[in-house]
Amino acid sequence: MQKLFLALIACYRYCISPFLGNNCRFYPSCSSYAQQAIVRHGALRGGWLSVRRLSRCHPWHEGGLDPVPDNKD
Repeated sequence: MQKLFLALIACYRYCISPFLGNNCRFYPSCSSYAQQAIVRHGALRGGWLSVRRLSRCHPWHEGGLDPVPDNKD
């Protein structure tokens, strides 16, 4: 499942993102955040973190630095 999510993110980053431009209000970008979260936390928790991050991506949020949280293991 993790490899499927990472492949979908890579497809988005190389096929769709160049046409949308650099509009992300966060650093790292949402796709980079999702990739890091899935690699670091696995498909389930990393996917959840990515969905939470995407839900904050709207014009009324100030954005800024938002790194992937560390494991609590």
